[in-house]
Amino acid sequence: MSSWASRFAEKLTSKEFRSYLCSTHFWGPVANWGLPLAAMADMKKDPEIISGKMTAALSVYSLVFMRFAWMVQPRNHLLFACHFTNEMCQLVQGYRFISYNHLGGREAAQKLQQVEAVPAAISEPASKQ
Repeated sequence: MSSWASRFAEKLTSKEFRSYLCSTHFWGPVANWGLPLAAMADMKKDPEIISGKMTAALSVYSLVFMRFAWMVQPRNHLLFACHFTNEMCQLVQGYRFISYNHLGGREAAQKLQQVEAVPAAISEPASKQ
């Protein structure tokens, strides 16, 4: 086995790594990954259902905990990555909310629904009978 692989295997079997896997320093961020995963799933949904207040609250929450994860000793990189990901997702959701509710997205969606509601018979040529 190469030297890097043996060092990696040695690290995985070390007492410190086992201790880390059994700590809240690991399981807290793992459980917290539900937030960014839910936000990623919501990006495919209609922007009409986005709550502006909740998006703002989650954005502030993630900023606060990104700072916490960076300042706590030892630094919790897993928690930082989780909240960084959630922050990016919430910013995207915030943009979708503002675009839909304040920049004309709602009106464009309504016009599109009206166009789709026009019967197909009107668009067919009169020569076909």
